[in-house]
Amino acid sequence: MKLSHFLYEYPASLVAKYPAEPRDSARLMVLNRAEKTIEHRVFSDIVDYFNEGDVLIVNDTQVFPARLYGNKEKTGARIEVFLLRELNSESRLWDVIVDPARKIRIGNKLYFENGLVAEVIDNTTSRGRTIRFVFEGSNEELYEKIDEIGQTPIPPYIKRAVEPEDRGRYQTVFAEHRGAVAAPTAGLHFTPELVGKLIDKGVNVTPVTLHVGLGTFRPVEVEDLTKHRMDSEYYHIPPETADLANKALASPDNSVTAVGTTVVRAIESSLSAANTLKPTIGWTDKFIYPQYEFRITERIITNFHMPKSTLLMLVAAFADYDFMREAYDVAIKEKYRLFSFGDAMIII
Repeated sequence: MKLSHFLYEYPASLVAKYPAEPRDSARLMVLNRAEKTIEHRVFSDIVDYFNEGDVLIVNDTQVFPARLYGNKEKTGARIEVFLLRELNSESRLWDVIVDPARKIRIGNKLYFENGLVAEVIDNTTSRGRTIRFVFEGSNEELYEKIDEIGQTPIPPYIKRAVEPEDRGRYQTVFAEHRGAVAAPTAGLHFTPELVGKLIDKGVNVTPVTLHVGLGTFRPVEVEDLTKHRMDSEYYHIPPETADLANKALASPDNSVTAVGTTVVRAIESSLSAANTLKPTIGWTDKFIYPQYEFRITERIITNFHMPKSTLLMLVAAFADYDFMREAYDVAIKEKYRLFSFGDAMIII
């Protein structure tokens, strides 16, 4: 398949600026792959699609306020610093993107409004830099300093100013392990009450961690998809999650459902020789597009994704390309809310 296969048009008015309230009142499109049918439900109805013993795998990564604004020493120029990931907690080293990059060179110091100081120590890409925070306190105290001045990194296609409430809006109820610069958005639809209903039904709700980086959203710039390379992202499959998933995979009565493309990439990156899920701590740059053969994932809950995105390609690989295109045509006709704060689909 080519990049141009994943272009589609959508009205800007369908891009959701805020999540549904309550979260589980979002609309839910149900795609049945076997019957090639499309149903329209509400997200809270998702309980109807689970049986006792089914496994629901969620991403428990936590978004941190990654967008900082500081001033360059001497000139005072205002610089945006987007924190991508911590490279070394002892040395306070971070991988970042700076803007405007032409003004930032190795050796420059950046000063932030709460007294935090960073020094540029390396160039990584045209806009990428490695910085070192000049800070004597603990890691927890450094994170607190970052949180004081950082902005929630809501996606740029959401055309509004960042609001203080976005720290809660752009976080799932499963968030536990700090490290993502973007939310695993399929998880945004769950409420504590909905999770409780699933657990009461006997569904095993179990986590993996994949710290979402900007690489997930990096534009694909090659027409030949085999030439695209994903950035690596840290992930962790706990032993309990692997055990629960493997038990469901072995049962004709149960299924494994991934909440979001990040969970799919994590569990499909961690295969044993017998094509079962194995506990893992590592990094993945897995790029899933048609004709990928899924080994662990049996069902997916996901949002509606941007044209030409790697997320859309993963969905097409799972749902079947033509069925995916039909579903998106229906979504636009039926005025589903799109993208990070938008509505959801479950592919069964």
